[in-house]
Amino acid sequence: MISNQIIQNTIEGLKTITRIDISVIDPDGKILATTEEGRLEEYNFAVPDFVRSQAESQLVLGYHFFKVYDDHNVEYVVSAKGETDDVYKIGKIASFQIQNLLVAYKERFDKDNFIKNLLLDNLLLVDIYNRAKKLHIETDVRRVTFLVETKFEKDNNALEIVRSIFPLKTKDFITAVDEKNIIIVKELDENDTNEDINKIAKVILDTLNTEAMSSVYVAMGTVVNDIKDVSRSYKEAKMALEVGKIFYVDKYIIGYNNLGIGRIIYQLPLPLCQMFIKEIFHGKSPDDFDKETITTINKFFENSLNVSETSRQLYIHRNTLVYRLDKLQKNTGLDLRIFEDAITFKIALMVVKYMKFISESEY
Repeated sequence: MISNQIIQNTIEGLKTITRIDISVIDPDGKILATTEEGRLEEYNFAVPDFVRSQAESQLVLGYHFFKVYDDHNVEYVVSAKGETDDVYKIGKIASFQIQNLLVAYKERFDKDNFIKNLLLDNLLLVDIYNRAKKLHIETDVRRVTFLVETKFEKDNNALEIVRSIFPLKTKDFITAVDEKNIIIVKELDENDTNEDINKIAKVILDTLNTEAMSSVYVAMGTVVNDIKDVSRSYKEAKMALEVGKIFYVDKYIIGYNNLGIGRIIYQLPLPLCQMFIKEIFHGKSPDDFDKETITTINKFFENSLNVSETSRQLYIHRNTLVYRLDKLQKNTGLDLRIFEDAITFKIALMVVKYMKFISESEY
């Protein structure tokens, strides 16, 4: 249903040009919008009779009436004040304009439902192509799905801001399937790269942080070339959002292609994770390490196992760092200066983060 304000703006624009009063009335005779000052509804008793008649237009009580249809049912009646041929033409134009608005808004609503069902895998393959054709949606163009998680549930302000970034006249779709997440299905040009996609994500992030005053996360799936695969890109974006919040807490933009080993760990069963940690740390946990040890480990990994650079950034002597690494080796059996041991230790730390996430999610 078109909002009354949009209808009002439309007929006021026509009156500005033509100086003819126009009204839009529902099938029961209630005025929804009008440019005629002081117009009363009491003489609209003729509207229901006109709706039930076979006539497409009719001159009643000094007004030209016109029908506006939605699926063969009369949705609105447009009236133009006056009995001349010019008034008839203007009334016909007004009804045509309202009809176009109705079609456009219905198509937008239908497209939104189609995209939601597409994302949630609620459509058969044949239905995807049939409905896409009916809604004039191209099926074989490059698309990528962005998932935006807002801080607050039902954040309509954020949704409107995202829509302002991607105007409705484009071939992009903005929708939501739950309370906190906004989904953007973005059509890409043939030459758009991953760098271009990251730039789009940054625009979304910066705009929402500035205008909505809300801290958000933006996740992306992979690029797909067929509309049937949009749901896959959406699932990838969902995984990227979850994995990013577990393993890459300092990143507010995360792509499925950049998840690395975190994507594998995220899919491991919990018993296997527990067994792995027990074997690596011999019943202990990284939580048992003191703050100094944790800081040393993280800085050592940040500097790609470079002892000299790590000691410099920690403002400690090289021998002090070597002592700490020796102590860690004694407690865990892993020497972080050896690449294979460092990889094992890094994975173990990520597995512990994942186990914590699972544990906290259960409460």
